[in-house]
Amino acid sequence: MNSRYEDNTAWRRALRQDMASRRAALASAEHQALSARIVAHALVTLPRPKVAAFCWPIKHEPDVRPLLTSWASANGRAALPVVVAEKEALRFREWTPDTRLEPDRYGIPTPSAGEWLTPDLILLPLNGFDGAGYRLGYGGGYFDRTLAALSPRPLAVGVGFEINRVDSIRPEAHDQRLDWIITERGAFRPAA
Repeated sequence: MNSRYEDNTAWRRALRQDMASRRAALASAEHQALSARIVAHALVTLPRPKVAAFCWPIKHEPDVRPLLTSWASANGRAALPVVVAEKEALRFREWTPDTRLEPDRYGIPTPSAGEWLTPDLILLPLNGFDGAGYRLGYGGGYFDRTLAALSPRPLAVGVGFEINRVDSIRPEAHDQRLDWIITERGAFRPAA
């Protein structure tokens, strides 16, 4: 392994921890208010999808469940990602507010049964992100593999807080670029 890769891996690992710490420092009321602003921006910016995938909010990520509930009231469907095997693309199971969830291998609430769906839009949590449209996840590469594998590629929308914006996440060859980024300040298409 060359030293540039090792340096970038260590840098990204430290950045992941810093980004999670920034979100953890948000007071509950502030977290709820910022999440509500993200949902409001998404409602007026994004096309209404037939099937929207989202991630259950963990580690103080934005809570966008009200957005999915709104889309569902207009005959949309929602889905949560499921890790079916390590190093493979994610699959998506239908979610409603009544869906029974169980912790997966990472402790993330996940539907253990239900219809498999193919999303036309995916809301991706932004552990960290940059203006070029790259996101820093938690290091498993699941969403990068999934976006690269799905055809047609769904609209990839990052949702996160401005406190997690950085100059660059130092993207690597496998990192998939987002189509939109939505924070409490608004929605934007990354610069090409």
